[in-house]
Amino acid sequence: METIITLTTDFGIEDAYVAAMKGVIIGINPRAIIVDISHSIDPQDVTQGAFVLSTAYPYFPDGTIHIVVVDPGVGSQRRSIILKTKRAVFVAPDNGVLSYVAHHASLKGCRGSTALEEWPAGLEVFEITNPGFWRHPVSSTFHGLDIFAPIAAYISTGVPFEEFGKVTDSINLFPIPQPEALESGDLIGHVLHIDHFGNIITDVQREDISPEKFYLEVAGRQIESLSQTYDEANGLLALVGSSGYLEIALKNSSAARFLGTRIGDEVRIRRGL
Repeated sequence: METIITLTTDFGIEDAYVAAMKGVIIGINPRAIIVDISHSIDPQDVTQGAFVLSTAYPYFPDGTIHIVVVDPGVGSQRRSIILKTKRAVFVAPDNGVLSYVAHHASLKGCRGSTALEEWPAGLEVFEITNPGFWRHPVSSTFHGLDIFAPIAAYISTGVPFEEFGKVTDSINLFPIPQPEALESGDLIGHVLHIDHFGNIITDVQREDISPEKFYLEVAGRQIESLSQTYDEANGLLALVGSSGYLEIALKNSSAARFLGTRIGDEVRIRRGL
């Protein structure tokens, strides 16, 4: 059965970890179409992995299976899960790496472990407990190879979800960063991600800002207009990127390096002008 299976990991590309996972998948389903989302997630950075996944998975066809392995708790008591939404399936450790996926499925304002009855229809979570679908012996350091890859491959062949384990009524989620509205009318946003180009991606979204009255402060610098392209200014500029989030960029250079910006830093949108 031809099914798309994507991979998002913090494994890098210098070692053979990603190739080994692909070998397991193809060994079970030679017709699987494997697509790499990213293997450059910072090591053990669950929040970054969750965000990067969120910017890619909506563009895949219905029925795509997404494996996400950013797993600092590998070998511990943390659970392995399958999250099934109306459009896709996600196979991952239960450590919050699927928080944006759950949020996009209308789980607004999630905090911690969330009860299944609060979720929208069409969302199911299965705890992976049946070792009959794992590789053996199971390594305590590489569940991506021994558990997540074979589970995703077997799903792609049509094995029912219930055979991998029982339905569970909770999933671990972290709070999705949101901009903070102040009494003054200003908006405090936060840096979510710094991309390969050094562009600073914030949690401020298109609907949060007015292009006609735009004034941004970041790291002691001001940006007084909203650009449409990366080529519109010789210095710092702000624009809404393809993912719908407000970005800060520097033409032909790295805005993050220039400003010394880090994940979690604040940006202020002046709205009382």
